[in-house]
Amino acid sequence: NGDYASVINKYRPTSFKKGDILNTKGEVIGSHEGIINYTIGQRKGIRIANKEPFYVVKIDAKKNKIIVGEKKDLYIKKIYLKDLNLLKGFKKNSDNFFVKVRSTGRLIKAKIKLEKNAAEINLEENEIGISPGQACVFYSKSKFGDKVLGGGWIMKTVNKYLST
Repeated sequence: NGDYASVINKYRPTSFKKGDILNTKGEVIGSHEGIINYTIGQRKGIRIANKEPFYVVKIDAKKNKIIVGEKKDLYIKKIYLKDLNLLKGFKKNSDNFFVKVRSTGRLIKAKIKLEKNAAEINLEENEIGISPGQACVFYSKSKFGDKVLGGGWIMKTVNKYLST
């Protein structure tokens, strides 16, 4: 009937249990009405005043805690890929790499380390909202334009507070 909350309440009632909201220093700064009401990157509905807006940067389901921080705390620094597909023009030791994690997104400067059919991507620019299951496409830039070099599927993302 479209009421997903009732399904979750049936199978995971602890998702509605009240708990603490912590800042990135580990200090309790508020309380929540259940982790079901929060998603990573959420800004609205946290109901805690701060000079800079708070964002949900981590959900600790085992401890029933929500960790909030500033927007910078959401920046993804590293991406791990699987199931690579590299095109013939891909040169392993080039420094002129960029990645794109959304079809309509921007090119992000990155270092790419290949490991068999997997890769470790170290982002040199800030980006948020990268999740496992998304595609990551490699590009190079030249005087002729952007060239697709290959890509893979995101299996893990890492930042200071969150690893998905």
